[in-house]
Amino acid sequence: MENIIQAVEETALGDKTSVSHLKKLLFRRMLVGVNDGRFFMGAFYCMDKQGNIILQDAVEYRSTRRSSPSPMEQRGLGLILIPFACRTSCHVDCSIEEQLSLLSLQAQS
Repeated sequence: MENIIQAVEETALGDKTSVSHLKKLLFRRMLVGVNDGRFFMGAFYCMDKQGNIILQDAVEYRSTRRSSPSPMEQRGLGLILIPFACRTSCHVDCSIEEQLSLLSLQAQS
């Protein structure tokens, strides 16, 4: 799913195919990693032209220690915006069939 987000970002978000790709991801559970090591899990709400992502009902997960493996601490945040510049990874929950269909769409573009 990370590849779908990247493909959408590489094309203009005003493009109809890009918008249709994003509509398929609406309200799916998304896990977004940021460059300081935190992760955010929430429902995908929208993405703007700059590639910023908004998650609804988001929960922040962060490591309590620098050493690995370390326990994760979590806290509820609600509606959050994750800037494009901070994002390191992005994964969407979906079935195997949906992953294959989205990958085939990506191969066509």
